[in-house]
Amino acid sequence: MEKKELLHEGKAKRVFATDVDGVLIQDFKDDATAFDGAKKGTIMNKGEINNNMSAKLFQLLEKHGIPTHFIETVSTNEMAMRSLDMFMIEAIMRNVAAGSLVRNLGMEQGMRFDRPIFEIHLKDDDFHDPLMNKEHVIAMGLATATELQVIEARSRHVNTVLIDFFNMIGIDLIDFKIEFGRGPDGVIYVADEISPDSCRYWDKETGESIDKDRFRFDMGKVDEAYSEIFQRVMTSN
Repeated sequence: MEKKELLHEGKAKRVFATDVDGVLIQDFKDDATAFDGAKKGTIMNKGEINNNMSAKLFQLLEKHGIPTHFIETVSTNEMAMRSLDMFMIEAIMRNVAAGSLVRNLGMEQGMRFDRPIFEIHLKDDDFHDPLMNKEHVIAMGLATATELQVIEARSRHVNTVLIDFFNMIGIDLIDFKIEFGRGPDGVIYVADEISPDSCRYWDKETGESIDKDRFRFDMGKVDEAYSEIFQRVMTSN
């Protein structure tokens, strides 16, 4: 497989065409951003960590019958993936109150939900990725009602699988963001990444954050947190 021209560059990843029809290469960068790019920095080995963690977790989802865009890793920082028609929405699953639920709704930090909360956000930095409801999504033509049903069901299934996995390695999965794309076969695939950039992880014993919040809120030990979660994930069975 040969990497061709750059198709898109975002804050944390670059996407390249390849000489294989329907296959792209996603290159993970060490760049770190927060608050829609207002805060910028670098996290040591972040590209390698996010690429390989995502690859392992995508393969885990596939074993549980959840289709993903992942094909294979092609280098330490790159994965081959299916070319998809991406939905311009972000799906968020919340198991414990943190982040915007505390800031915007006054929920108590650490409050655990009996039923995980499924949210949809518009994927648009210019509007700060606002929270949407299903009617907004349908009215804007971003997805159909049937597609939203699949996206929610898949998000909840992903949540169940990931909670079980992270429990085994002493991690509390607080919340996460995933994205979806439509394949030429009509299948809706989980896409993007599953990493410390897109998830909140708290250590079960100490309650300490082991994710991008350490960068966002100047908590220190950012490189160490990414390395810690990477080691736990990659050495697990």
